Amino acid sequence: MNHLRYFAGRETRTVDCAVIGSGGFGRSFLSQARHIRGLRCRVAFDRELSVAADALAATGHDRAGIAECRDAASVRAAWAAGHAIAATEPALLAEMPVEVVLEATGNPEAGARHARIAIEAGMHVVMVTKETDSVVGPILSRLAAAKGRVVTPIDGDQPSLLIGLATWADVVGLEIIAAGKSSEYDFVFDPATDSITSNGRTVAVPGFADWLDAGGRPWPVVADARGRLAGVLPQRAVPDLCEMTVVANALGMRPDRADLHAPIARIPEVADFMALKTDGGLLSSKGCLDVFHCLRLPGEPSFAGGVFVTVACKDDESWQMLREKGHVVAANGRTAMIGLPRHLLGLEAATTVFEAALLGLSSGGTNPRPVIDLTAHADADLAAGTILTAAGHHHTIADVSARMTPAAALADDAPIPYYLAANRRLIRDLRAGQPIRCADVELDETSELLRLRRAQDAVPPGDWGR
Repeated sequence: MNHLRYFAGRETRTVDCAVIGSGGFGRSFLSQARHIRGLRCRVAFDRELSVAADALAATGHDRAGIAECRDAASVRAAWAAGHAIAATEPALLAEMPVEVVLEATGNPEAGARHARIAIEAGMHVVMVTKETDSVVGPILSRLAAAKGRVVTPIDGDQPSLLIGLATWADVVGLEIIAAGKSSEYDFVFDPATDSITSNGRTVAVPGFADWLDAGGRPWPVVADARGRLAGVLPQRAVPDLCEMTVVANALGMRPDRADLHAPIARIPEVADFMALKTDGGLLSSKGCLDVFHCLRLPGEPSFAGGVFVTVACKDDESWQMLREKGHVVAANGRTAMIGLPRHLLGLEAATTVFEAALLGLSSGGTNPRPVIDLTAHADADLAAGTILTAAGHHHTIADVSARMTPAAALADDAPIPYYLAANRRLIRDLRAGQPIRCADVELDETSELLRLRRAQDAVPPGDWGR
């Protein structure tokens, strides 16, 4: 595809956008936007005015020309004067002619409010905050469509990139066996020390070297052995399951198991692991979503948190030719992996912004609908009164993991969406191994996220897609 032709509209007009949340993703977008013809981003919101102003200054805006705005009048004056604008209150979006808003706070509650504000102001929303998307993505898309706008995931993060790769595979007639991504952090095995380093942590893994190569052993056995030997390291990450939930609701795909298989795999092995059980792999059915932990030696290339599909090899001669060209084909020749080993955060996000503003299209699903919920699961005994605080870069809850379960309306006995439970109080004791249900959590009736989720649950199943 010729992107210059696809986005030719940027030659005749400039798309103005704003970023809410000037952390890693938002800052990288602000920086790259300075180099993109046809795109302008001179508006940044953050909880602290100085943080937004610092992000604009650090990405090339003249500090003297940055207006720190606290009210509608100052925003209108700054916009008319051509200044960069730092602000804290996203309701001020209504005071400026921005076409596209990037919501990048990572806060599920704030993300819901900001998306609603932008939609009501007649703007497209690029939903970087996948935590919000996993709970209410379909209803946000529906509300935007009613105003002739889109809510979309973003190129630069895995959901949008995987949706692009999977739909490309479908268009060219490839039969998808699995689709997914490599996990957030590689498993780097050092044979000299019999240790694995992942996410800045190094642990001893005696005996792991015996399983570095499959050696002809069954792939499920290899997956089990590697997972057991590296068992001290986390092998299920909430962000991974969250991203796969967004893909599920965009494409209608589902996981093979609620917590994913998530094997520790070297890149050339992905086609072997992400194959049907009948072909020696891990999967019970076709079209599954999953994740792998990229196993590599020091100095070997990473999959860089990229995305992949595995596909059925239907013509032996074609796939043998592709194997000889370096493509990843399973040892038995029945499955192949096609990968996109990158996600460049805000550096490649402009394609989604242009797709929304110039074409009125989302880089996600055509009509997202509730297929899968990301739900909360107790990993330890939790006492009534515990606050389920979501913390850290990945906004995870201590002693609470996630599952991908069939989408269901909120009800006392239904598993609660993970990010609807976040920062709420438990009202009853829970035992380790139990799903956390809606009746277990004190819901905040003033929550924007809760209100939107109830609106999503109220849509009749047959109405999704209309």
